[in-house]
Amino acid sequence: MADERGQRVNVGTVLRTERLGPHMIRVVLGGLAGFPAGSYTDHYVKLLFPPPGVTYPEPFDLRRIRSEMPRTAWPATRTYTVRACDPDAGEVTIDFVHHGDVGLAGPWAAAARPGDVVRFVGPGGAYAPDPTADWHLLAGDESALPAIGAALEGMPAGVPAHVFVEVEGPQDEQKLTTEAAADIRWLHRGSGRFGEALVEAVRTLEFPDGAVHAFVHGEAGFVKQLRRHLRLERGVPLARLSISGYWRLGRDEDGWRSSKQEWNQQIEAEEARALAG
Repeated sequence: MADERGQRVNVGTVLRTERLGPHMIRVVLGGLAGFPAGSYTDHYVKLLFPPPGVTYPEPFDLRRIRSEMPRTAWPATRTYTVRACDPDAGEVTIDFVHHGDVGLAGPWAAAARPGDVVRFVGPGGAYAPDPTADWHLLAGDESALPAIGAALEGMPAGVPAHVFVEVEGPQDEQKLTTEAAADIRWLHRGSGRFGEALVEAVRTLEFPDGAVHAFVHGEAGFVKQLRRHLRLERGVPLARLSISGYWRLGRDEDGWRSSKQEWNQQIEAEEARALAG
């Protein structure tokens, strides 16, 4: 099965779920032998959720659904990082941020039971730690935590890494494994603003010598601030920087996706003017 761009629509069956903390749920999907993930540590998939009460004819054909059914019947898409993939076992692990009944994918993950089925498109991806980098910088909120965890697991042994993860509180911390020489700092947001602690932590970091490879993802507001800091104040080349707003405060994914290109263009224009002036 493929979507209108020729991407394969995968069908995963829930094997098991696990609570990683009060705001994170791990879902392991099976039936995905040969799933083509592994090149990147920020691989992502787009989960397909049908509107309530809507069922689709079999075989499932996303291209046909979008050409023949009204837009209100199209499945909603939600983008999530692949935390781990075992193609031999046919298992894909996805971690979901969960805040009660808010949102679409989080409540689905909370209610998921073995045998439930979910369809998704992917994987995409673009980042993996550069093995030639002198050191690494990883910074993000809960939404970036799965990719940060995967990146740490993929780093060469002994390479220096400075890692900043902002979560709501100490109960949201996770055990992260790596062979890198990683300084992992958990920042507790509490009732503060998203990303405020992250921006301050990166701004005050004494950068090691040598070429950095940086991964900065999460809420778009703080990502914008850190991009400006890293590009203009630290002089990090774009080629050494993976940076993007995974989400934006006050917008669902549909709303953010519709405005993200314009948002990015504005940032790039501001950056170009600053570098030129």
